[in-house]
Amino acid sequence: MFLPSVLAASNLVKVQPGLIFWTLVTFVIAAVVLKWKAWGPILSLVEEREKQIASSIESAKRERAEAEKLLADQKTAIAEARREAAEMMRRNTQEMEKFREELMAKSRKEAEELKLSARREIDEQKAKAIAEVRAMAVDLAMEVAGKLISERMDDSKQRALAEQFVQGLPLNSTSATGAVRRTA
Repeated sequence: MFLPSVLAASNLVKVQPGLIFWTLVTFVIAAVVLKWKAWGPILSLVEEREKQIASSIESAKRERAEAEKLLADQKTAIAEARREAAEMMRRNTQEMEKFREELMAKSRKEAEELKLSARREIDEQKAKAIAEVRAMAVDLAMEVAGKLISERMDDSKQRALAEQFVQGLPLNSTSATGAVRRTA
């Protein structure tokens, strides 16, 4: 068994000139047929593919340049929008500060006017109260003088009469009565 396999292997490595000739002839015919029928279309497909790849690369380069330009434009637009927003915020802050100052000035003015009005009202009421006290003092003095004239009395009688009159005054206006008691 071993021998036939060795003999078969020795036939494969043995040089046979006829086999070499026909192998070369078959290779040349196959190469000519392939060049004539297949090599041209294969090369044209390869060239067409190269052209497609080159045009795709150029297109990608153009699109990338365009995208970079758009990105730069967007960055510029974003920076401009941020600058405008900051400017608007600054203007709004200034306007709010101005409005606040105007409002404060108006409030101060109104408060001052109210204060002056209240002061005038107080002064008027004070003048009325003083006039009322004076009128009461005059009335009191006239009544005391009338009683003194109608009845001639000595000093102790005059004091007792004045105290009696002061005690008989109405107590509904305490500040006026207090002022009258001090004048009497």
